[in-house]
Amino acid sequence: MLRKRDQNLNRGSHLQSGFDFLQMSSFQRHLRIQPIYCFGHGFIVASYDSKKQSTSSAHIPIASGDTTMAANKSSITIDPSKKQSPLRDEKQGASLKDRLPRPKSSQTHPQRSPSITDDSNASLFFVGTATTILEWEGLRLMTDPNFLHAGDHVHLGPGVTATRRTNPAVNLEDLPPVDLVLLSHYHADHFDQKVEAELRRDLPIITTPHAHEHLAHKSGGEAFTSVHALDAWEDMLVHVASPSSPPEGRLPRLHVTGMPGKHIGDGLLAKANDILGAVPPTNGWMLELGYAADAAGEDPDAFHCGYRIYISGDTLYVHELEKIPELYTHAGKPIDLMLVHLGGTTVPGPHMPLVMVTMDAEQGLKLVQLVRPEVTIPIHYDDYDAFLSPLSDFRTAITNGNLTDKVVYLDRGDEFKFTVR
Repeated sequence: MLRKRDQNLNRGSHLQSGFDFLQMSSFQRHLRIQPIYCFGHGFIVASYDSKKQSTSSAHIPIASGDTTMAANKSSITIDPSKKQSPLRDEKQGASLKDRLPRPKSSQTHPQRSPSITDDSNASLFFVGTATTILEWEGLRLMTDPNFLHAGDHVHLGPGVTATRRTNPAVNLEDLPPVDLVLLSHYHADHFDQKVEAELRRDLPIITTPHAHEHLAHKSGGEAFTSVHALDAWEDMLVHVASPSSPPEGRLPRLHVTGMPGKHIGDGLLAKANDILGAVPPTNGWMLELGYAADAAGEDPDAFHCGYRIYISGDTLYVHELEKIPELYTHAGKPIDLMLVHLGGTTVPGPHMPLVMVTMDAEQGLKLVQLVRPEVTIPIHYDDYDAFLSPLSDFRTAITNGNLTDKVVYLDRGDEFKFTVR
C-alpha cells in the first residue's frame, strides 16, 4: 500500500515579507513586459481543494537497472489480452478499433543509419497536446488524454479559458483498447470534459494525489474506481500479464516513478498558490520499461530496465529537477527518451500574458542540457492560444545549442519507434 499522505492544506504558513519576481516568459521579455510584484491578482486560474504536493527527497527510490526492486513497492497487474475499450459501453461506437491509425510518418533515433535493420519492439504515437500512446508487449498506455478539437474551449478557472487551435490525430471514440492512463495533473487541457465524461470508470489511472481526490471521489456513480496516486519520488510497478510461456522466459514490467514538477516557481507566488489553491499540483514521470526473469530460482522482484523514458509534465525549470540527472544520468542510469512539455503557457491568457506556467523554448533547452537524454521529443506545443512559445522557437534554440542530432520532431499523427532491450 502507498503511504498515507498529508492532504491537509498548511494554512499556518506565513508569507515572507518583500516581493519576489514572477516567472517571465521569453515572450514577455521580448515585449519588455515588467514582472508582476503583487499577489492576489485576477490571474488566479483554477479553484480546487488544494492538496499540497511534496517535493521532499525523504523517499527517493534508487533508479532501477539490473537490480532488485524495493520490497514495499506497490503494484498493479494489467492484462492487455482483455482488449477493453477505454470508453463506457454507452459511449463506444459500433465497433472497437483494434489498432491506432496508420502513422503519417515513423521516425527512429536521429543518429540511426537508414541501412540498419529495424528491430524496434515499441512505439510512441503523438496524438496532440500532451497526449501520446505508448505500445509495447501488447500494453497500450495513454498519457494526458485531451481529445477536444480546434475551436473548442477549456476552462482553466473562473473567467479563464483557452481555445484549442489543432485537432487530435485520432478521435476519442476511435481509440483501440487502452490499458492504462498516466495523468500528470488535473487540468482541462490534459483531462478534458469529454474525456472525463466518457472514459470507462474502471480504467486504471496513475496520477497525482490531487487528481486522485477529484477522480476517485466523484458522486452519483461517476467515480473512477482504479485510480492510483503517486507523489514526487513515489513509485509503482506495473505487471504486464503475458502468455503462459513468455518469450525467452522474460516477464514485461513497467516501473513508474513520480518526478518533481511545478507550474509555479518558488517565491511569494508559490506561497500564495499553496493557500489559494490556484494552480493544481503536477507530476513528471519516469517510465522504466523492462523485464523480470521467469525461471526457477530467480528472484521474482528482480527487474532489468531495457528503456527509460522521462516525461517532464507541465513544469517550469525549477531547482527540484536537478535531482533527476543526479539519480539517473550521472548514476549510470541513462535516460533514453525525454518527452518535454513546452508551450510557454501563460495565464490568464494570450491577451494578458502575466504568468508563465510551462516551459518556453529557453527553459526547454536548459532541461535538455541538464538531463542529457539520448533523444528528446517536444510535445505540448502550438495546440492552444495560451501557448505563447511556439515550437519554432525551440527548434531555433536546439540548433543554436548544437543539439539537432538529439531531437526528434513529431507532428500530430506521427510515431517514434524504439527498442526495449
